[in-house]
Amino acid sequence: MGTRLDSRHDQTLEVIDRLHDAYPDTTISLNFSSRLELLIAVMLSAQCTDERVNKVTAELFDKYDGAEEYAAADQEELAEDISSITYYNNKAKYIRSACTDIIEEHDGEVPDSMDDLTDLMGVGRKTANVVLQHGHEIVEGIVVDTHVQRISRRLGITEEKRPEAIEQDLMPIVPEEDWQWYTHLMITHGRETCTAINPDCSECLLEDICPSSKVDNEVDLASGEPWD
Repeated sequence: MGTRLDSRHDQTLEVIDRLHDAYPDTTISLNFSSRLELLIAVMLSAQCTDERVNKVTAELFDKYDGAEEYAAADQEELAEDISSITYYNNKAKYIRSACTDIIEEHDGEVPDSMDDLTDLMGVGRKTANVVLQHGHEIVEGIVVDTHVQRISRRLGITEEKRPEAIEQDLMPIVPEEDWQWYTHLMITHGRETCTAINPDCSECLLEDICPSSKVDNEVDLASGEPWD
């Protein structure tokens, strides 16, 4: 019967072990070749699929070279360049502003601290964590995206709802050496099996330890609502 183990800590370690075995090569799916490209790709990925972002940045990164060109770009033209991305007008404004600050305050280099990154317009803790981890090889926290939110709640690892609160709840129970991998494991499992709508619980490798499994339970802890 699907249930959590004796403690959140045991539950979390078992989840990580199983997912590591299932997805040993999982990693970031955004395409980039520099820290600035990584920053821009992550900014664009908010409430948008990585697949869509990669299609847009394939042309965007050819057109613009360096923070100076993004900062000097015409707002309407840049917005048009990313118009297939969600909230493209706002994101164009954020990119131009962030690149201006990078030039004026950081000598044209993407900063390597959480405080400096989150001071940039349009950059929250999630984006900053991704840039630190994959751009600077600095792991200060856990990237909490929609997959991490949904699956961590569904598994009973956390009851928090806000990304910042979820991150703070996870950090003491996820081993620090797995902070970066935890996100990738959750994203891959979320795409492969534990989808937001109609997850494939009967084929899930975590079914026997999941307190939300449709096989044995009536309620999805991620939403707090009964399964349809």
